[in-house]
Amino acid sequence: MLVQPLRSPDLRRAPASDTTAEPKVAVLLNANARKVDARVVKSLSHVVPEQDLFLSRSQLDARRIIQTVLERGYPMVFTGGGDGTFMGFVNEVLHQVGPRGRFAGQQAPRFGILKLGTGNGIANHVNASGTRGDGILNDVLRARTGEIPGYRPMDLLMVDGQRAPFAGLGVDGKVLNDYIWVKENLGKGLLKSVLTGSGGYFSAVACKTVPHYLTNSTWVECEVINGQAGEAYRLGADGRAVGEALAPGATLFRGRLMMAAAGTMPFYGYGFRMFPFASERRGFMQLRLGQVKPTQVLANLPQLWNGRWFPEGLHDFHAREVTIRFARPMPFQVGGDAAGYRDQVTLSVAPESIELVDFNGAMN
Repeated sequence: MLVQPLRSPDLRRAPASDTTAEPKVAVLLNANARKVDARVVKSLSHVVPEQDLFLSRSQLDARRIIQTVLERGYPMVFTGGGDGTFMGFVNEVLHQVGPRGRFAGQQAPRFGILKLGTGNGIANHVNASGTRGDGILNDVLRARTGEIPGYRPMDLLMVDGQRAPFAGLGVDGKVLNDYIWVKENLGKGLLKSVLTGSGGYFSAVACKTVPHYLTNSTWVECEVINGQAGEAYRLGADGRAVGEALAPGATLFRGRLMMAAAGTMPFYGYGFRMFPFASERRGFMQLRLGQVKPTQVLANLPQLWNGRWFPEGLHDFHAREVTIRFARPMPFQVGGDAAGYRDQVTLSVAPESIELVDFNGAMN
């Protein structure tokens, strides 16, 4: 069977605003996030009514807040606190409106992102404003006055029963695990501001990840199998399918790898365009398999960061479901959070997508 044509990302224009009523918008903040401080909360309280502004300090708080949001029927919900905060709220919303949830059958709200995280991968995806000036306040005000230029549907991965925008085994998971170690063991007291965020990632790479791979091989035997959810497609450097479709159960790759990762949006944190073709075929993830040396990565880091480096050792696919098996446990990350070590994982596209507020109104 020949491959199906690519489908462009579906950016839906917002309908004309109704000036007779202000749209209901809830703002959900993670009080434990570093950038969600008293100043941010006070600033938002000037533009968001008290009953629409929620502060979460625990999973129990988050669950209760989501139930309140669904009871009141907010059509739009903003989250502040990073990708992990966003996905925590999204997972709880979709659980509550799912078949076994308290609000089964109710439509999920549209989601907006406030750029209050560390890596801000999803915020970059939808062009959310930064923290300088009144950017965050303006994003909320535009939503409350119906001045949203468009909405972007986004698929999600299913990983161990939870939804995430990306996940991976290998070098990227190693960096995240090392970052957690640096932050928890060294990022205390006077060093806290230096060894968290981008400074922590740099320190983790320089002090732990690179030294580890100077004495240990980054390449491990791996097998990647296409799942039963549908055909997969090998991608060329332009993001278009190459050759014929790969049937369910087909072996997509067998050999030595340093990384196997997948995502349903282009970005990791800090604007790193890890999956440049992730949004170009609805209902699919982009699977990226890395078979390149660390020295190659360092030499081509700017092009890789911008999603413009496609050496022979990078293998890209569109797929609905894959099972990845490594010969030994590899560092594992889910949505930018370190998740220990795994030698096997199945990644699939979640059955439901979500709609994100897109502030630019133009496709990424």
